[in-house]
Amino acid sequence: MDRSADVVRDLLWRNIRLEPAAVRVVDTPAFQRLRYVRQLGHAFLVYPGASHSRFEHALGTYHLAGRALDALARRGGLDGLGEADALLIRLAALLHDVGHYPFSHALEESGFPSHETLGAAALGRAPLADRLAASGVPDAARAVGAVMTGGSDHPLAGLVAGSLDLDKIDYLKRDALMCGVPYGEIDVDRLLACLVVVELDGRRCVGVQEKALSALESLLFAKYQMYRNVYWHHAVRSATAMFKRLVREAVRAGTVVPAALADATDDALMHELLAHDGSGLAAALRERRLYKRALELLPGELGVAEPAWVREGGPRLVEAEDALARRAGLEPGELLIDFPHKTAMLGLDLPIARRDGSVVRLTDSGWPGRINLPAIAEDLAETARRLRVFVRRPVTLAPAALRAVLEA
Repeated sequence: MDRSADVVRDLLWRNIRLEPAAVRVVDTPAFQRLRYVRQLGHAFLVYPGASHSRFEHALGTYHLAGRALDALARRGGLDGLGEADALLIRLAALLHDVGHYPFSHALEESGFPSHETLGAAALGRAPLADRLAASGVPDAARAVGAVMTGGSDHPLAGLVAGSLDLDKIDYLKRDALMCGVPYGEIDVDRLLACLVVVELDGRRCVGVQEKALSALESLLFAKYQMYRNVYWHHAVRSATAMFKRLVREAVRAGTVVPAALADATDDALMHELLAHDGSGLAAALRERRLYKRALELLPGELGVAEPAWVREGGPRLVEAEDALARRAGLEPGELLIDFPHKTAMLGLDLPIARRDGSVVRLTDSGWPGRINLPAIAEDLAETARRLRVFVRRPVTLAPAALRAVLEA
């Protein structure tokens, strides 16, 4: 960081200028920890360039928040709001991932509390709490936490938590760049230029002008392509499933304390897991000896309803994995079931300012007679998902055996 000018040189956005309140937040242990938490978890085992961190992503989201607020200010969207309101949004954008676990979202998939909840709690601990209190934002820790967790009624909160949050724009473009794939193309300038503050259902909130719909499509398809080709790539999901099983066993054995996971970094957690590696999973991950696919099915090919416990990632999933392993002649822990799910992965719920001056909400029911982006999004989300069974040793596994375990 160039402290003389408080400018960060960033590969994606080039120069990110930090205001004094942001610098004070960045210079806390809680925020500096993000330097050592990879943005994409185990994706670096497939895409070697994917070693970027939550730290740079947080700075990028802060940068976009500044650009969005400037764009709104030029069109009068901030009328009636003060500098403290704008600073609240910039700080919430900067801190939105401060509670993030190591290795992306794997631990949340395993049933641990959300990183937003952990982040809101971290805001109240010194020295971060003191830096926020000195920012000039009233009741800053509570207000920033409410914006981060989606519990704020602030007119600008949708810039941080919503269908059009700036977090998505930064991570899609940054992840595509670092992975070296052409899937993160988003018309950022158009989206920011079309941001508006509208009155809807008796309150002010952030929306977009109708002419931004094509730019919304670019965001939708970029997200689909990144999930389909990067985030849910079969080898990335194999490593993720191995890691999840490894952590569950470590917690059950008492070698890892769940409360400590929120403060861990990628390397520190792996050091602990390697030190007590009874299953061999930690060493296999470190040496990239990934489990291979024995079965892969689209959601429509499953033939049975998806049990809730598959996505909850708790003890019931371990029981099913070991039951299927026995059927296949494998030992417990040598077979893993993975069926990634993200609630509202491509969901859309935001106000649209129409050309005639009216305001409508684009929701899952679509926009009758004009646009059906939500229905397209739902179809895309389902086609990105795969139910996979990963195994340590080669076996032949019939879909019927998997269905029997899922229905048990």
